[in-house]
Amino acid sequence: MSLAPGTKLGRYEIRSQIGAGGMGEVYRARDEKLNRDVAVKVLPAALSENADRLRRFEQEAQAAGALNHPNILVVYDVGTHESAPYVVSELLEGETLRELINDSPLSSRKAIDYATQIAHGLAAAHEKGIVHRDLKPDNVFITRNDHVKILDFGVAKLVQPAGEEVAQTDIATRKVHTDPGTLLGTAGYMSPEQARGRPVDHRSDLFSFGAVLYEMLSGRRAFHGDSAIETLNAILKEEPPEIGTTNPQISPGLQRLVWHCLEKSPERRFQSASDVAFALEALSGQSGSTAATVITSPLSRINRERVAWIAVSGLLLLISLALAFAHFSRPQTNTHAVRLALTPPRNMTELAEVMVSPDGLHVAFTAPNAEGKRMLWVRSLDSLNAQALPGTEGAASPFWAPDSRFLGFFAGGKLNKIDSSGGRPQALCEAPEDRGGAWNRDAMIIFSGGGEGLRRVSASGGSPAVVTRLDAKEEAHRWPYFLPDGRHFVFLADAERTEDHRIKVGSLDSPNSQTLLNAAVSRVAYASGYLLFVRQGTLVAQPFDADHLKLTGEPITIADQIADVGENHEFDFSVSDNGLLTYQSGNPTSQLTWFDRTGKQLGTVGEPDNYVHVALSPDQGRAAVEMLDADGRNGDVWLFDLARGISSRLTFDPQWDFGPQWSPDGARILFSSNRSGGGAVNLYEKPASGAGDDQLLLESGTAKFVMSCSRDGQFALYENYDYSNSKMKVGLWFVPLSGDRQPKPYLQSTSFDQMEGQ
Repeated sequence: MSLAPGTKLGRYEIRSQIGAGGMGEVYRARDEKLNRDVAVKVLPAALSENADRLRRFEQEAQAAGALNHPNILVVYDVGTHESAPYVVSELLEGETLRELINDSPLSSRKAIDYATQIAHGLAAAHEKGIVHRDLKPDNVFITRNDHVKILDFGVAKLVQPAGEEVAQTDIATRKVHTDPGTLLGTAGYMSPEQARGRPVDHRSDLFSFGAVLYEMLSGRRAFHGDSAIETLNAILKEEPPEIGTTNPQISPGLQRLVWHCLEKSPERRFQSASDVAFALEALSGQSGSTAATVITSPLSRINRERVAWIAVSGLLLLISLALAFAHFSRPQTNTHAVRLALTPPRNMTELAEVMVSPDGLHVAFTAPNAEGKRMLWVRSLDSLNAQALPGTEGAASPFWAPDSRFLGFFAGGKLNKIDSSGGRPQALCEAPEDRGGAWNRDAMIIFSGGGEGLRRVSASGGSPAVVTRLDAKEEAHRWPYFLPDGRHFVFLADAERTEDHRIKVGSLDSPNSQTLLNAAVSRVAYASGYLLFVRQGTLVAQPFDADHLKLTGEPITIADQIADVGENHEFDFSVSDNGLLTYQSGNPTSQLTWFDRTGKQLGTVGEPDNYVHVALSPDQGRAAVEMLDADGRNGDVWLFDLARGISSRLTFDPQWDFGPQWSPDGARILFSSNRSGGGAVNLYEKPASGAGDDQLLLESGTAKFVMSCSRDGQFALYENYDYSNSKMKVGLWFVPLSGDRQPKPYLQSTSFDQMEGQ
């Protein structure tokens, strides 16, 4: 039954057909209630002729809809239209595995990646007692970001009449090709017990999985005959040809894994999809399948503008930390710290968030590419060149996997991972903020969960779970770092007041945590029996007993003036498992300088200081400048008389006042400030003469950054960062500078951020 565009199925309006097969027809439709595009699969009307079958169809579809896993197609709804049952699911963009293979083998690495994701999806379904029964390349979808989705869960079972011992070749059949005489797709992937019409369990899916993996690696089907009967006989009695005959690059271990899945007897196969995933991960040398944005805080965006002069004025230093600790704790020996400076790569002056790999052989960092987009870079310490990792635009807060092969990072409101040698990143889950992550050897990642404490998720992706519980004074838990046992971790408990900040230790086994250090405002790391953290700009190492989870001595000074590259205490240091420490010095000094349009330097203004943002007055006689305080954590707006070289302070609040902009007549300065607390950033104004008090211009629970004023002085344009949902939205808004001052959106989208308007 074909449906014309405009046909209504309840609240779903059909837009166009996007596929068809033996199991029904698939349409793009619009969910008019939730205003989203969905996929509607209309199954054969014969399903509704038996009331018991229809009832079981609805029950099984509801069970499939209850599955919540990133590698399983999300089912939203079920219903019937003119006696034909239909299933409503998420709409995917990409191609099926069948279309991707196209009779050509995939690389081992890509096949393992996809197979691992399939295995994790199967494991999640099997845990809930749901067996697929029709796993094949046609029912595996690869999205445009290389994320695997298993389709049609439970549908094969749904179409089997209750109590009927039908041949499984009659179930869920669908042509793989449309050429006359070609084999119906399902027959080549069913298990021997399916072929015999016997009851099946989750191990049947593992046989089908083996057939799919075989095809990914070899480019041909494991079981293929000139007819369905011959194919079924091959499944029951024959072994597939060696994979190496078509793809000699396949490792023996990977071939053994495929054969183990394709055992004729269910008892001799892998006994769970989780075991298959574990075996695949072991073969790949990783802790999860290859795999991607929490959204950058507005304050960190402002703070990261300081990275340019941090990188220019400071040096990235590496210290042999094990030798350093030995030197500090046992001065009678001849060991000593070894230091060297690692200068930024050529033409790169804005690198930040430098993280050394656990094996001490590479560093990863964030820096802009040629188009100015910040992304991840990796540099081997025995090389002078850094390699950009495509697909990591917007990356923040990178961290290494324990095998030093993969990197986790935040971008686009998600937690992501990527192979450090390149490849396509994979999104693991939604992430509310980019305030640090840690990866243990059991393929578990913990990361900052905003106001819900730390969260954890499998390194292969999934639904995150809360790990730590906030107490009454805490705002968030951030910057986790695993201890050697892989179960305990240290982290920063952030609070509104500095005296309430703490460095704490937690466990994957309990939401409770204990305090190690009070009034500590820094990220924290562990190495060689020491906790490392920053105290008043100085990097220190304090002896720590990781077995008994307690401090055992006084802190030792390692280095001064550590760069703070972001809000929420993201000091730029890291340490490897073998005791190599990296840190970036951050002497925050810059000089206001005049240049002509050809780039020729004409002169300087004032003395070197901690300048961040400069705005010229309309008559170009003055400049409003944001100037940071001594430790770089807060700032105020200052005014410079450019003719006389005289400066004067305009704002005096102890919190951060930043981003000054002039009104068109030069009479007022508009700026942003976080002085109200609670994560909000509000807009203020003050006469440019300095007379009078700061006036609140716009207050709300969002973070706002003034961009400019309209030429008639009637409106101010600002960036609005909305944290009300887990996915932060950044839009351009404007507010009248007189009257009711009710803000209104100018540009905003649920899919994109709008920023930097003028």
